[in-house]
Amino acid sequence: MTDKVVVLGAGYAGAGAIKSLEDELNGDADVTWIADVDYHLVLHESHRCIRDPSIQDKVSIPVHEIKQPTTEFIQDTVTGIDTDDRVVELDNRDGVDYDYLLVGLGSKTAFFGIEGLKEYAHTLKSLDDALGIHDAVQEAAREASQSDPAQVVVGGAGLSGIQTCGEIAEFRDDHRAPIDIHLVEGLDEIFPGNDPELQGALRKRLEERDVNIETGEFIGEVDEETVYIGDEDELDYDVLIWTGGITGRDCVRDVDLEKDERNHRIHSEGDFQTTNERVFAIGDCALIDQPGENPAPPTAQAAWQAAEVAGENLARAVRDQPLKTWTHKDKGTVISVGEKAVAHDVMGMPIDTFGGLPAKVLKKGIATRWINDVTGLGRAVKAWPDM
Repeated sequence: MTDKVVVLGAGYAGAGAIKSLEDELNGDADVTWIADVDYHLVLHESHRCIRDPSIQDKVSIPVHEIKQPTTEFIQDTVTGIDTDDRVVELDNRDGVDYDYLLVGLGSKTAFFGIEGLKEYAHTLKSLDDALGIHDAVQEAAREASQSDPAQVVVGGAGLSGIQTCGEIAEFRDDHRAPIDIHLVEGLDEIFPGNDPELQGALRKRLEERDVNIETGEFIGEVDEETVYIGDEDELDYDVLIWTGGITGRDCVRDVDLEKDERNHRIHSEGDFQTTNERVFAIGDCALIDQPGENPAPPTAQAAWQAAEVAGENLARAVRDQPLKTWTHKDKGTVISVGEKAVAHDVMGMPIDTFGGLPAKVLKKGIATRWINDVTGLGRAVKAWPDM
């Protein structure tokens, strides 16, 4: 009887694993791909849609352009996983049986119990989120004036927060819109935990775009008009965007697998196997064991790398072959600030931190290379100008 292999999620982990799995299996198992949307979102470029919604066609790739015709695709929301009966439970149809399962469902935004934040803040975890931010910023700008500009507050100065500020600044300048932009980070520096030279380069470019940066005090509470920061500071806002952290999805909260008690992300070994040998986990939903004290980072880069080996390991499991162990290799960091970009510690480059045209071209190249890998050169070439 042919084994059934099921892959959950259409992010970098899921889409990349499907490509690898199909190549490795060569028809040796039945493959089913399940996701709540029928496209793969190039998430690390979704912020471009905040400035220009038309770019959505460049950063969303239909699943039929990715998968082989023999792979069944089901668009539905995963509500649970029964590891005893080997069933993926879905919202709108009967469950799907599996012999081997890869969980690549990504994460959701963490609000850390901050009162009012979930109720009033936009997030940036989906295409709809990015389009919603565009609409909110556009509407706020229409109702504002040069003497009373719209106030846009972005909470969290990690990768998403920095890139979001850059795109809002581009929108403001393109449309001569009356907008003030505030970036709030509770720790002492933007892009916390990273190289000071990189932090300084990003701060410089944000300040050049008239982004007001506030660090060193955490957001403590939010209401429909005001962000309360630390013990004394307040920021009135028209649009609030929160990019301050991730946590596991609700559908894996009760799954019988070893998970982190606080964020419900699934523990997996370097071969992506969980505490159930039939279930593998990669991407943001997983804490993947690595040499040293820390798991693999929850980044697009790590998910791309992991997906290739995870697909191969699923095929190996089907064939009862030894699994490969994956080790994340950091190839560097490239961050856009609107039309500009900053690159740091990029493999093969003689300078640690740089900007200008080389960083911008590198940023474009990373995005289009991924698009080429999952679908083909034609779509990648069309996407290049907008990345």
